[in-house]
Amino acid sequence: VCVCLCHFLGQTLRIIHTINHLAHPVMNQIVPVRPTYVLVSPQSLGPISQVFPLSPADGAVAPLELSMSSHPTISLSDTASRVWFPSPLTPVSHSKDKIPPEDSTPPPHRTKKRLSPVIPKHVEDYIAHLKSHLKDTCSEKQAEISMASHYIETLLVPRKLVIRTGKNANKCLEKELLVLSDSERKKAMVDRTCIFQDCALRSRHLVTILGKAGMGKSTLLQRLALDWSSGGLSQFHFVFLLDCKAVDLMRPCYSLKSLLFDLSASPRCKDSAAVFQHVLSSPEKVLILFDSFNEMKDLEGLLQASADSASHDGYSVRQLFSGIFQRKILSGCTLLIASRPKDVLNQLLRKVDSILELCPFSSTDIERYVSNYFTDDSRRESALRKIKRKKYIFSLCSNPLLCWFTCSLLERHDADTCALPSTLTDLCLGVVSQHLELEAKEQGSKLDITQLCSMAWEGFKSQSSLLSQEQQLSKELMDYGFGCRILTSHVVSEESGGTLATCFADLFVQSLLSALLLVQSRDVSEKTLVAQMALQHRKRKPQGEWQDLLQRFIMGLLYHRSPLPCSGLPHSPATSQAKRQVVETQLESLKPGELTPGKLLELFHCVYETSSVKLAKLLIKNLPDGLRFCGAQLSLTDAYVVEHLLRHAKGLGQMFSIDLQDTCVPLSGLKDIVAMNCIKSYRAFTMDTIDLWEDLHCSNDELNLKSAIDKFTIEPFKASQACHIENLALLVQIHREKKLPLGLLFLPYSLENNKIGDSGAEKLAGALQSLTSLKMLNLSQNSIGDAGLEKLAQALSEVSSLQKLSLYGNLIADSGAENLALVLPDMKSLLDLDVKYNKFTDIGAKKLSNALKSSTCMKSLQMWNGCIPYGVFEHLQLQDSRIRTLL
Repeated sequence: VCVCLCHFLGQTLRIIHTINHLAHPVMNQIVPVRPTYVLVSPQSLGPISQVFPLSPADGAVAPLELSMSSHPTISLSDTASRVWFPSPLTPVSHSKDKIPPEDSTPPPHRTKKRLSPVIPKHVEDYIAHLKSHLKDTCSEKQAEISMASHYIETLLVPRKLVIRTGKNANKCLEKELLVLSDSERKKAMVDRTCIFQDCALRSRHLVTILGKAGMGKSTLLQRLALDWSSGGLSQFHFVFLLDCKAVDLMRPCYSLKSLLFDLSASPRCKDSAAVFQHVLSSPEKVLILFDSFNEMKDLEGLLQASADSASHDGYSVRQLFSGIFQRKILSGCTLLIASRPKDVLNQLLRKVDSILELCPFSSTDIERYVSNYFTDDSRRESALRKIKRKKYIFSLCSNPLLCWFTCSLLERHDADTCALPSTLTDLCLGVVSQHLELEAKEQGSKLDITQLCSMAWEGFKSQSSLLSQEQQLSKELMDYGFGCRILTSHVVSEESGGTLATCFADLFVQSLLSALLLVQSRDVSEKTLVAQMALQHRKRKPQGEWQDLLQRFIMGLLYHRSPLPCSGLPHSPATSQAKRQVVETQLESLKPGELTPGKLLELFHCVYETSSVKLAKLLIKNLPDGLRFCGAQLSLTDAYVVEHLLRHAKGLGQMFSIDLQDTCVPLSGLKDIVAMNCIKSYRAFTMDTIDLWEDLHCSNDELNLKSAIDKFTIEPFKASQACHIENLALLVQIHREKKLPLGLLFLPYSLENNKIGDSGAEKLAGALQSLTSLKMLNLSQNSIGDAGLEKLAQALSEVSSLQKLSLYGNLIADSGAENLALVLPDMKSLLDLDVKYNKFTDIGAKKLSNALKSSTCMKSLQMWNGCIPYGVFEHLQLQDSRIRTLL
């Protein structure tokens, strides 16, 4: 039954949408074929309790007679039951933006469980063949490196999206992902067994794995395929592993069948048509792994053109993926996407069930990897000592691929005498040079790699690692590239026969070769070189790690002191000098204070790669007093680079305040930065700061502990999550027990627009009890209702120093206004109270007005909102001039 109010000829009528299950003599004679509406005069209903006016979005209230009539014998849905039997005690909001209670959860989505068909013998045979094939192909990561000996179990961190609105809401993924503190990340870590299930053991069908280049995304997907082939992941009968960088994503010549059986890492199927029909009959038993998803282009339009037929061909891989993702084909299957975090995936990430980010190697993981790499005990110990002594290289080893690069360098030289590089450019250049020399010795001569550099640059411009069919290489150069580990191949088993897809081994090598071309070639002008530096103020399309690595390598190669590898490129020292001069001119013209946190961090990396003291001092001299990295996720390597360059501030006599909020900087990096003499104050996640203090306390480092406490500032405090309020309460508790400096906790607090809700307000109330010198508290636009204000009011009455309180734009109704009015006379220092744009009516307004009479020290009370009749408000203003409207 649906009821609403309308006016007809000046009289209020009720429109009742009837249901044919009502037991009524007349209704039994009628079989309604469309909705029936009855106009009922309110006089005919007799006296009833007050019915609150409703907005269309709020639902409907049934008349008393209908709610007391006989119940239908059939069962109704939860939604229908709420319409039939409303609670007369539940207040109804006048606002259309009704906010449900926090503990309310939507009813679980019920799906019919269908029985899986019996697996025919020929399908069972293919599944066994598929498992055997994946077990063989995934056991070997690459030449001389097996999954069993070199795989290190890395953890994953669940990530959440912050849905932002506005014109540029979809421009950058880093702004969309909710940044966790370092302590929160450690608590949230899970292993790979939780990828397809959450804590409540509910299945996840759309999963995204994020990780930077070299973090082991491909290895993890191969590990999952290996798990399935060894008896794990038993919920799946089929696992199809596809590598996006090994196939032509745009050619419209594929079907769903060819995608799964011809383009994936699957063996040839003799009866593919019959097996494919079984796949279609049991999609919930299918797992599809999309590796290197960052190779997809034009992601913003990816979902607009999709395949909608499982049998038709003529689709591209992009269209087939879009159809699977949107459940237009193979609905019910599980899809896992592996991609880099800086690529634009917003449209997809908002639709997935789970977002997981690969964690870097921990110190223990690095030691385990090095131990697995070196079988000889003496070499192993020597390599570990060498890596640990080089702090920057040790931080780079948190990336699994760069850890392998480091071990590869040490393997070819005496670990005790080999000098490890000090920059990323030197590390990657050393590995490439080493492989070139080894291959040259094996073949008897060095080959010109100019064509490889050109192909790398062409791939960079299209952000593709795949060598296109138009880019023809001689067999000799192709084999040379494979031998030098510059190139790698993937077998794509199509029906016409196995084909070999060739691509660059990794993003680091491809970016390095591209940078070699730009730096060494006389055919590349200075203008073209500078155009690749993304540090300009003008806006440009984000290119993620492609751009980051390229500009770091350009800077490193321009200032490289040793001879560069012989690439065959037309080169002269004058060319490098001219390009170096142009880059220095651009750096001098930059204003670091106007850069975004992400670009400022990249500027630090570019200057670090040069190893130039001159450029380092120039950067430090131009830095503003306040360094803002807020929102730029800092790794251990990032923290080292920032700390290393800031050392030059000592000779320049500069002091900085640094903002590390929302950076999830690791504890060791935070400790190094905070301990610097040039840092006069810092701001970081409260829980990470507390962990830092505890670490210093446990290590008996009282001098640095005192310095870390004195330098810490909490302003401007921003609570984007409920845990931030909990951490504030913990900070207050530490103040009680350990006597932190008074100035730390008695600053003005602004929690405006944090949406902390009633639960956050209750947690904040516990913290306020110790802020006895707090002067200003801004809690505007925080979705605080009556329940939250009831807890807050008692705590606020104990803050005797509070002078200004803003509760503007919350959800405070009459009950909350009454609780605030009760404690208002006890707040002797309060001068200004702002409760505009809440939900209380004239009842609550009168309560506050009466309380104002007893608060003689107050200067203003701003409480206008649309629920107070203007006449009442005007009358209250005439009684007390301190009551204000909008000013």
